[in-house]
Amino acid sequence: MEPKTAQSHVVSDHEADAVLYEKGATAEDADDMRRMGKTQETRRTFRSVTILGFCMVMLSTWEVVLATSVFALSNGGTAGLIWGYLIVMVGFGFVVASLAEMASMAPTAGGQYHWVSEFAPPTCQKFLSYMVGWLGVLGWQTGAATVSYLAGKQIQGLIKLNNPSYELKAWHGTMLIWFVLVICLVFNTFFSKKLALVEGVIVILHIAGFFAVLIPLWVLGDTSQSSGVFTRFEDNMGWGNLPLAVIIGLTGASGTFVGVEAGAHMSEEVRNAAYVIPRAMMWTWFGNGLLGWVMAITFCYCLGDTMSVLTTELGTPFIQVFLNATGSAGGATALTVIMLVIAIFACVAIMATNSRQLFAFARDNGVPFSKTFSYVSPTLEVPVNSTYMTLLFVVILSLINLGSTVAFMQVISLGVAAMLTTYLISISCITLKRLRGEPLLPSKFDLGRFGLAINLIAVAFLIFFWVFCFFPVGPNPTVVDMNWACLGYGIVIIFALVYYAVRGRHVYLGPVAVVTRTTRSRADMYPATD
Repeated sequence: MEPKTAQSHVVSDHEADAVLYEKGATAEDADDMRRMGKTQETRRTFRSVTILGFCMVMLSTWEVVLATSVFALSNGGTAGLIWGYLIVMVGFGFVVASLAEMASMAPTAGGQYHWVSEFAPPTCQKFLSYMVGWLGVLGWQTGAATVSYLAGKQIQGLIKLNNPSYELKAWHGTMLIWFVLVICLVFNTFFSKKLALVEGVIVILHIAGFFAVLIPLWVLGDTSQSSGVFTRFEDNMGWGNLPLAVIIGLTGASGTFVGVEAGAHMSEEVRNAAYVIPRAMMWTWFGNGLLGWVMAITFCYCLGDTMSVLTTELGTPFIQVFLNATGSAGGATALTVIMLVIAIFACVAIMATNSRQLFAFARDNGVPFSKTFSYVSPTLEVPVNSTYMTLLFVVILSLINLGSTVAFMQVISLGVAAMLTTYLISISCITLKRLRGEPLLPSKFDLGRFGLAINLIAVAFLIFFWVFCFFPVGPNPTVVDMNWACLGYGIVIIFALVYYAVRGRHVYLGPVAVVTRTTRSRADMYPATD
């Protein structure tokens, strides 16, 4: 059989480009996909504004501050929440900048595990990227569990608010988690082609809702003295060590920024991704971060008696604060409904993100049944099987809530530890390349001469918070109150190692191997001429 001519390869390349352009890619997107050896299977429906809206709704920082305030208030008080949040926001700025630069260098749905493969030393890139891929899957899957649980708690709180005789039961909460998941599944399958438009509309509610909640709290609520709010550090959990209590509280604030790289996992559905994605990540961090800090201050001013809010019968402290501020169940209901709608669509965005991350990892043969999870529906143009897997995983995980809500919350908190690990390893890899003076890939978001300093600060910040992710919520914990995140984290690591030894090392090469192979094949296809 005669070898193919250069002309036949040119035609093949044009055909590949035609598919890319038909799916909304730019010439730069086409070049990036060719360099990374990836096929454009999804449609690029997101633009600058819509992906920014997607990221902001997914992170929902000011809403998460209210929903998770109980943790920071129990460990640090109002001053711990306000100043701790600001410290975490500034620290995450270095983390986000580092991740954004890598997202511009390699705009792929794989995100961290792909970046590790590209930037890690050749001797360990395969193993490190494989482990980061597993931790990324774990982090995003548990993220869906966290947000669907918080949304379910808000629904229970609304029922209790308007029907005081109602008794909050764990199995009710589990059923509500499933209800939220079904909504997320519908928007990620049947309405997948409208997802960019939907999230673009919801971001308007995200911003308008901020003022809709903020103004009534300031106007109607009984505010505290400034000196007390900004200086009252408290150890409500009884650690016996105030600085330690404040540090433990900081880990709750760190959870409000985990997932800030969500846009990177949607890269293959964003037009001009190398330019748009890093800027969407930075604006999400800055914009949502400021909204979150203002809301944290407002919430602390209107808190009143901390312990009465933390122990409210409504089960959700911020609903009690809404009730205290407005003086009516109707007013508190209206404000909570705003929070609830945003929470549900944040979960929609999280399900979309983690399905793309799982799809990308399966595409590189990183998980069992890779062909199944890397399948993209030709009609819906989304990885439907990965979406179904997210639904199944969260449903199974939610069964823990039937036995103990505390245990369920502790288990899903391992997602924060898993995500911080992926950030830490990927940023460490590019830091090492900079320390060695090795060339980096071109980027449309270049940190320049400040890159090394930014990376080093990000690494130090992540190491500090990673350690405290595994601390219990209070001293002398019982078996139920233990932070079982370390157990779940360890089980996933062990499973990944066993699978790697048995099969993974034989089928998983790491994205960089595909990049290298693609580069070589194109060099053979178009040999250099004098």
